[in-house]
Amino acid sequence: MALLRGAGLSLKRWAGRSAERLEQDFGDPAVTRIREAAEAADWAGVRDGLAAHPEGEDRTWLLWTVGETAGVQEWIGDAVAAEPNPALPLVVAGARQVSWAWEARTRAQAKDVSRERFQLFHERLRQAEELLFRAAELEPAWVEPWHFLQVSGRGLEVGPVLARRRFEAVVRRAPHHLRAHQQHLQQVCLKWGGSHEEMHAFARASMLGAPEGSPLGQLVAVAHIEHWIALGEGPGRQYMRRDETAASLREAAERSVLHPDAERGRGWAQVCNSFALALSLAGESRMSRRCFEAAPDTVTEFPWHYVNPADPVLAYRRHRASVGA
Repeated sequence: MALLRGAGLSLKRWAGRSAERLEQDFGDPAVTRIREAAEAADWAGVRDGLAAHPEGEDRTWLLWTVGETAGVQEWIGDAVAAEPNPALPLVVAGARQVSWAWEARTRAQAKDVSRERFQLFHERLRQAEELLFRAAELEPAWVEPWHFLQVSGRGLEVGPVLARRRFEAVVRRAPHHLRAHQQHLQQVCLKWGGSHEEMHAFARASMLGAPEGSPLGQLVAVAHIEHWIALGEGPGRQYMRRDETAASLREAAERSVLHPDAERGRGWAQVCNSFALALSLAGESRMSRRCFEAAPDTVTEFPWHYVNPADPVLAYRRHRASVGA
């Protein structure tokens, strides 16, 4: 999807402005510490950092950070072997295999991914599944193995029935788990074998099933962004400017990110950025400005990499300028 274009979109107003920056580690020192421990192959530091947070969604964000850290696969096997109850290092090992698999696949479209890369992708995902199922057997009440099994299952194309069961395994344990809902939204997207109708229905039902102020309203914004991308530039622009699209986004923003009881946990900036982009595309400048201002100068890679993969910050700046924020 090309960058926003049009007369009146001047970047002169940004001259000398450098406050905007790509968010690192969710802006959380605890995440930075655990990432640094993972980079140093310090299992004790990783273990203690994870143990300081309750099992569930709070710890899931930390596990994603460890899983995305290069080199973890080289030493986590020793931790699995050394721990009396290896459930936690098994989840770390599984999370790393999941991220490592997607690194092998790259972000390219399926038609542009080589057979060798797909073989490596599937091999690492199968290894992840073995590790995560072992962790789930050791700790049946844990959310985390099932969350990462959602992601491995999508890559292995386990099908809609099994994918739904994995999602339900998470929400039985943590009903409003944001990242689990985000992953299932991807599962039901057209590009992964779902449909626009299923995607929008899931997003809206998830929002309405959560308390007001819940970040799950983000799913509505992301669903519209996914629909926009799928349609292509011309039809996508028309779709985003429909009255129905704008009304859906206004309702979701007011119920979630702009609600007085909005939950400002990890992922808050990404929720704000998602609404800021969707509302700007819909021509809802006033509400888009409010979303930009709710997480001032904080740029998250998602969703801006959809607009400009090479420079998400530039995409953020251009859309922010377009709504006068």
